[in-house]
Amino acid sequence: MGFFDGLKRDNKQSHAPEAGPSPLNQEPEVAQREEQPSIEPNIDEIEVTIRERESTPFEAVPVQPLKSYKDKAPVRHVIGHTKVIAIINQKGGVGKSTTAINLAAALGEMGKQVLLVDLDPQGNCSSGLGVEKSLIQRCIYDVLLNDVPIEDVIIPDIAEGVDIAPATINLAGAEVELVAEMARENRLKDAVGGMRGRYDFILIDCPPSLGLLTVNALVAADKLLIPIQCEFYALEGVTKLLESMKRVKSRLNPTLDIYGILLTMYDSRTTLSKQVVDEVREYFGRLVFSTPIPRTVKLSEAPSFGQPITQYDPKGRGSLAYIEIAKEVISRG
Repeated sequence: MGFFDGLKRDNKQSHAPEAGPSPLNQEPEVAQREEQPSIEPNIDEIEVTIRERESTPFEAVPVQPLKSYKDKAPVRHVIGHTKVIAIINQKGGVGKSTTAINLAAALGEMGKQVLLVDLDPQGNCSSGLGVEKSLIQRCIYDVLLNDVPIEDVIIPDIAEGVDIAPATINLAGAEVELVAEMARENRLKDAVGGMRGRYDFILIDCPPSLGLLTVNALVAADKLLIPIQCEFYALEGVTKLLESMKRVKSRLNPTLDIYGILLTMYDSRTTLSKQVVDEVREYFGRLVFSTPIPRTVKLSEAPSFGQPITQYDPKGRGSLAYIEIAKEVISRG
């Protein structure tokens, strides 16, 4: 008898049924399971728990009272030429709002006057700077569609040297409503034009699309700042953005051009990030800002505290990177 035959015999013996009472005399297993306590969730208890958690938030951001434009602190320097820069990329999640918030704050701390226009229906710039949206009476939607002067929606001194024209969820319907409006592409340009000479920089945070809101930003802006994520699909969508820019430039805004390319979410530990940096620099050349924005936890945390990174983590890598970008923006004029 071979070795494997012995294993088969032992295996059969180990699985042979043991002597004992007949299964017919035993209680069915189903009955035993029915006697166990139920593990189904109690919906009433879950609803009570949810209400308790909603009424006691984990960490509430301090609510800042909203001031009006007439309460703005006096400007301490002479405003020269105002530069309107649209921060734009049709691809979402590349750091547009993060860049808009933190670049504005870094410029403000360097003594510049900055107006941040939140043109994204998600309103991330507004909430990221601690604006309580439930207190907003009118927003950039009213400027575009109800002919409200932009001064009436601006919240001044939201950070040092920074004012904001906030956005609410009402802006989500603007894409459809603008279709029937006269001079629909020029609404933002007309509104922002009246603020030239009052600010050194006007930064427009654009939505991740190429709809009418983005077209308004392209028409209103002097230059474009394009954040590009240091990931595999870095240049995806940039080609279409450049095509849209060329069409707007040829028909609506002859001075429109690229101001700079900003590399975001850079991780020096990965080969992929380095390859993306090399590829983008080869493609765009001197347009690429010299300092990439690193991927840091602090940059992700700062909006939940309603603060720019220059306040939340002033000595961190993210803060230092945006300060360098702000210096480069100023030097580019």
